[in-house]
Amino acid sequence: MANVAFIGLGNMGGPMAKNLLAAGHQVCVFDLVPEACQQLADAGATVADSAADAVNGVDYVVSMLPAGKHVAATYLGDDGLLAKLDSSVTVLDCSTIDAPTSREVGAAAETAGIGFMDAPVSGGVAAAAAGTLAFMCGGSADTFEKAKVVLEGMGKNIFHAGPHGAGQVAKGCNNMLLAIHMLGTCEALEMGARNGLDPSVLSDIMLASSGRNWSLEVYNPYPGVMENSPASNDYKPGFMVDLMVKDLGLAMAFADQSDVDNRMGKLAQALYEQHQSSGNGQRDFSSVLELLQR
Repeated sequence: MANVAFIGLGNMGGPMAKNLLAAGHQVCVFDLVPEACQQLADAGATVADSAADAVNGVDYVVSMLPAGKHVAATYLGDDGLLAKLDSSVTVLDCSTIDAPTSREVGAAAETAGIGFMDAPVSGGVAAAAAGTLAFMCGGSADTFEKAKVVLEGMGKNIFHAGPHGAGQVAKGCNNMLLAIHMLGTCEALEMGARNGLDPSVLSDIMLASSGRNWSLEVYNPYPGVMENSPASNDYKPGFMVDLMVKDLGLAMAFADQSDVDNRMGKLAQALYEQHQSSGNGQRDFSSVLELLQR
């Protein structure tokens, strides 16, 4: 088993670090929130006073941070972690950020002889807790193979998308499509309900037909249809609207950089921003159904 530093213990990072402990790894954690560190200490982790202290003597560094600026500040420059790590260490940044920042950090790591991989995740808080996340990885084939021993402790589906930044692009493509088919599923269910159809019956019909999709099958947005979905629990996240808006912004940036006319993605972004602006940012992203019910 490996010696792992884990930096960033939020809604996703905390459960991910706990799963590494459960898999038998030694884990040293750091977060700016003392309560988050204490929860990991209670689970068996060592708590460091800083990110720099956390990485002393480790085999792997895993980070889960809010945005590209935090990733850059953590790893780059004379005071960044890359300047302190031995070349034998493998760095896995699981944050969802812009691809240019991932490529910049990846290039700096390569210059230092350090294996780096951007490895954003899909599956939300439930999958983070269950250890069934999907990882979309960008980096060299050698680093990908070396990373598996750690990633397999946190996820079920692990993909090598390509070179540095490819994981972020894959995540942007996936979450743009997720937003689009969630909105389409909401529209179809609401249209059926207003025309006298039971949403549960309509869901069964579409699941057995060509309209079948992940939002309908795993994450039904209509209250009462799926017992354990956020929709049936007052839209408790789950995956927050704020995070979907963030991810759609990243996806739109990818589209602009590559001159893609993604009209559906832009419409999804506008609708989620409208829903967010009505005070729904902390609710599950499937609550966008309510936008159609006004």
